[in-house]
Amino acid sequence: MHVYLFDIDGTLVSTGGAGKAAMERALTTAFGVPGHSNGVAYSGRTDRSIAGDLFRLHGVADSPENWQRLQDAYLRHLPDTLAEFQGRVLPGVVALLEQLAKRADVALGLLTGNVREGARLKLGHFGLFHHFSFGGFGDYHLDRDDVAREALAAVCQQFGSAVPRERIWVVGDTPLDVRCARCIGVRVAAVATGWHPLEELAATEPDLLFTDLSDPKPLLKIGA
Repeated sequence: MHVYLFDIDGTLVSTGGAGKAAMERALTTAFGVPGHSNGVAYSGRTDRSIAGDLFRLHGVADSPENWQRLQDAYLRHLPDTLAEFQGRVLPGVVALLEQLAKRADVALGLLTGNVREGARLKLGHFGLFHHFSFGGFGDYHLDRDDVAREALAAVCQQFGSAVPRERIWVVGDTPLDVRCARCIGVRVAAVATGWHPLEELAATEPDLLFTDLSDPKPLLKIGA
């Protein structure tokens, strides 16, 4: 068995800023504060960690109850912002997922900073969610390394401990994707379709490096 754990934003799809817009609108809906996130980094981070920064920026208590309020409002706004901002599936993604899905020796999962329901809404909007049945998500974790540990636990739960680490791949578009893959001892393919240029990703020394996934032959050759 070979397992591929995909990031979402900047790797599979570009939402055109829909996720950020939904989070900012959720701040106003849930707490009545100005909906901006000036200076808060989103790339490669978990939704829970981003929410903590937003709470500090706007003077909102970072409590489990407020996180739930923000998350509920975010998930209400997200379908509308996805439709409004008209993002896209990134180059090569549909063909790659379809080819991998045909293989009986391949399983596809997610390793994403999105909350689980946000991942479902984003990928469902672009017709990709049916490819994925397990993974690690950003509902609770502040650190992406902990999301990677959750994803690895999901792999073990799904397939037992029979999947060697060298047969598990993280596919992502940020240096944090590379770091979290190394944290759990698996391989990593970096793709420069997000905010980080090829040179920056190359400096992190991924096992594979792509400009985009329009020619993913090295990934498809794994175990074939």
